[in-house]
Amino acid sequence: MIVFFRTVPKYKFMKYRHLAFAATVAIMIASVIALLAKGLDYGIDFKGGVLIEARWTKPFDMAEVRGKLNDLDVGEVALQNLDNPNDLLIRVEQPEGGQAGALRVISQIRATLPPDVEYRNVEMVGPQVSGELLRGALIAAALAVLGIAGYVAFRFEWQFGVSALIATGHDVFCTFGLFALLDLEFNLTAVAAILTIAGYSVNDTVVVFDRVRENLRKYKKIPLIELFDLSVNETLSRTILTSGTTLIAILPLLFFGGIAIHDFALAITFGILIGTYSSVFVACGILLYMPPIGKARAVAEETEDGAKA
Repeated sequence: MIVFFRTVPKYKFMKYRHLAFAATVAIMIASVIALLAKGLDYGIDFKGGVLIEARWTKPFDMAEVRGKLNDLDVGEVALQNLDNPNDLLIRVEQPEGGQAGALRVISQIRATLPPDVEYRNVEMVGPQVSGELLRGALIAAALAVLGIAGYVAFRFEWQFGVSALIATGHDVFCTFGLFALLDLEFNLTAVAAILTIAGYSVNDTVVVFDRVRENLRKYKKIPLIELFDLSVNETLSRTILTSGTTLIAILPLLFFGGIAIHDFALAITFGILIGTYSSVFVACGILLYMPPIGKARAVAEETEDGAKA
């Protein structure tokens, strides 16, 4: 078995909890300001429009195509290459006139591009459908966070569930803030990234909480702050290896995966880092200030007393 530390380290994580809380508050405030000042840059999935996937026998000249499409005066146009320069994704904002207007825009684009271009996919997303998608995506994210907290509360004690809810909500909210701050396009892929981050965050949190629960039964007299430090240190090797190997897989996608998956890879990278941070400082830090989590110790003591009797 590969381990990062040969012996259990003795870092005093909880000693820096107040500094971590200050950093957490600063990140949350920055996220709130970014969301209020700039808002989310909704993609075509959530604001409607025309989506065209085109393939040509040779690479598209992005500057030339952008210039021609802008001359059409059909509104905001976004271009991006997909797997290779021969594949082009064209996004046009919701045109006026409903379906008739969208069909007119599609015809104009077809007439502008070379005649031998293959149109692999043409979609029209209306504002009603996009609004429903947005509501569904936000509901899915909220239910995922609440479901995770409910599982942790059932699996451990309610104090653990509340701490996991706050920590996971912190990660999700900060990811929303990242999208707003960096003007990343918020679409269904972004929602998938956020749900992935929530799952990753709670996985790391549950590992730490499970060790906390074991140590609550094992060390019945040790102060909680020392017990939390011990639990985090005992799982630190696993945390570093898990986060490190996941980053090894994600970073090549971030730097070499192309623009089509850049935002997704960036969100996942951010989520791994802040999820690891929140599992240690946010989840455990908040749990330290919750009402006594003595159920595990009480059960252990009752079992021990019964065995002695």
